[in-house]
Amino acid sequence: MTARTDATEATRTLTTDVLIVGGGPAGALLGCLLARRGIDVVVVEKQDTLDREFRGETIAAPSVVTLERLGFGPALRGHGYLETSGVAMRMEGHDVFEVDYGRFEVGVLPIDIPQPALIGIFHEAADALPNHTYLSGATFTSLVEKGGQVHGAVVRHRDRSRTLVDARLVVGADGRFSKVRKAAGLPARVTPMERDFLWIRLPRPADWGDRADLVVRDDRHLVILPTFPDLLRIGHNLPKRALGELRAEGLPRFRDSVAEIDPRLRPLLEEHLTSWDDTGFLEIFTTEVDRWARDGLVLIGDASHTCTPILGQGVNLAIQDAVCLVPVVARSLMDNQGALPAVDFDAFVAARKRHKTFVTRYQRLQEAALAQRTPWRVALRRARFRLLDALPLKYRVFGKVINAPHPIDPEDLRLAREATTASPVDPSTVA
Repeated sequence: MTARTDATEATRTLTTDVLIVGGGPAGALLGCLLARRGIDVVVVEKQDTLDREFRGETIAAPSVVTLERLGFGPALRGHGYLETSGVAMRMEGHDVFEVDYGRFEVGVLPIDIPQPALIGIFHEAADALPNHTYLSGATFTSLVEKGGQVHGAVVRHRDRSRTLVDARLVVGADGRFSKVRKAAGLPARVTPMERDFLWIRLPRPADWGDRADLVVRDDRHLVILPTFPDLLRIGHNLPKRALGELRAEGLPRFRDSVAEIDPRLRPLLEEHLTSWDDTGFLEIFTTEVDRWARDGLVLIGDASHTCTPILGQGVNLAIQDAVCLVPVVARSLMDNQGALPAVDFDAFVAARKRHKTFVTRYQRLQEAALAQRTPWRVALRRARFRLLDALPLKYRVFGKVINAPHPIDPEDLRLAREATTASPVDPSTVA
């Protein structure tokens, strides 16, 4: 990697193989794995810190296996996490559905770990690699294009200086509102869901347990997730564009609304939910993109296909994207000069699109079921989930959504073994 400064334009120039825009789970993991292969990587992230409040933190069992095999297990265990034993659904006061994660053949349980810690583990491993550069507080502003190909991007820093990153591949890993996607002219179909989410965190009682709960009352529901180390992460649905009205009604009314759905939470709400600052709003929509790649550019994570919070699949799909993309990029860099051709990503895009479309379709069906409000539709919904709960089929259906395997390239496994043996990550240094 080379760097130079143009004094007349006050713009620094970096030359690298791969520029990754976005330092979330997808970008951070991809940057680390590419750098392990000796590929020059620059990761830019607009935030100065890794702090990400109310972000998805549940790592599905196959993702846990993948991270273990890639050498991140010691750091995960060193930080600590919470294993999740299953998920249950309660509708109008009736238990209707339950899945025991221990019955899946994966052999491990999903875990909950704060997203800043997960990203920090990836960064800690990458920091030891000389060909990995991380630029925090750097905002993507534009792509560099020549002859219809992408050859890098310009980023702006907090001090208003700029860096032009000359790269053979730009990876848009900048999330559901991706600026890279927009700058690349890749059209996206955005489908709003009928409802949005308001997240809150409450202390987790010692006897609460480690199971995720979906508690439904008519067209209102709560997603209650035990969160490491000792919290409950709770999502409460609300009608589209209703946040202002909700806040106008006052915090006591909101506390009552949550407690009406699950009375167990009332004492915790009264004591700990004291301000709207204790909540986090999330707009719910799906985004589908027909083209994920151009010559010199590819999208991953939420930038390529945005899912909803149902079953918390965002971070797991991001991990899958990163792991699957690494060998594709490595081969293309060896086979080509200059910008990597879009055609090299066709197989990757087709495979990942199939899986993400399947997940999104399942999530939309679940959202439609949860949005029912008439008495007969509510009763029919409850009967359907009870029937599904009685059938072994539920594990097959549920497993296809949350337990998709991650194919790991043998070279990444070899490098992971070498990295773990040579210089294991010190968990005490991870946030």
